[in-house]
Amino acid sequence: MKIKANSFVKMHFKIRLKDGSIAEDTRNYERPYVFQMGKGTFSKKVEKELQGLSAGVNRKIMLMPEDAFGDKHPAMIYQVPKMRFPDDMELDVGLIVAFSQKDGTELPGVITEIKDNEVTVDFNHPLSGQVILFDVDILEVSDQEIVS
Repeated sequence: MKIKANSFVKMHFKIRLKDGSIAEDTRNYERPYVFQMGKGTFSKKVEKELQGLSAGVNRKIMLMPEDAFGDKHPAMIYQVPKMRFPDDMELDVGLIVAFSQKDGTELPGVITEIKDNEVTVDFNHPLSGQVILFDVDILEVSDQEIVS
């Protein structure tokens, strides 16, 4: 059976960055990823590339930022006064911090710079702006929901 609109797909995938480093690999969890086509799990570009594939097929898909995690948006980089952080918090570049939103959700950001009185926090997705190599191994395709 080939992947089409609304198919259920079971697959392993690896997300590799341009420098060769691996950002995600479902094999590390020893559990394949299961999703339904057309539900917005992956970008339109990825779904288009998966269309027509069947179990046993491996496909490598090169994704530009706009087809993966989006471009970096300067408006998502904030200068936060240092006094907004707890006194006992050890601030380091690369540290992921979360800020509570008005609706109660938390927005994670990465500290990219620390100055005397302010801290630069990038709220873009950590993989935004990156060219991605998406490597998939299709394990199963079905019209019915797949139990992982």
